[in-house]
Amino acid sequence: MKQYAASEALSVAESAAGRAHARNRIYIGKVAVSQSVVTGTDLDSKTPKVMLSSCLDVSQWQPVIADTRKPVELPANRLTKYLIATTLEKWPQGWRVVRDEPQGKKC
Repeated sequence: MKQYAASEALSVAESAAGRAHARNRIYIGKVAVSQSVVTGTDLDSKTPKVMLSSCLDVSQWQPVIADTRKPVELPANRLTKYLIATTLEKWPQGWRVVRDEPQGKKC
């Protein structure tokens, strides 16, 4: 994860992974990002930034019980394709996601 995320985004991802592990869950499948649009830039600051709006598709990403691979039941009304606002910063090692904010809207 450290290759792609840093700061708040990395901390949130690591915490979510820790919670899943503590409940004996893993995620299988894939996540897709599409329809990305640049919504803002700050390229002249000390740490250049780009803000994006994208569609995050988690419909093929399934939580399962780690040892049995039995699917975890999920709410029927959960959003599986939703808008997400992302902030990326240019670090010495390259661009990193520093913030992901689900918008609670379908895409």
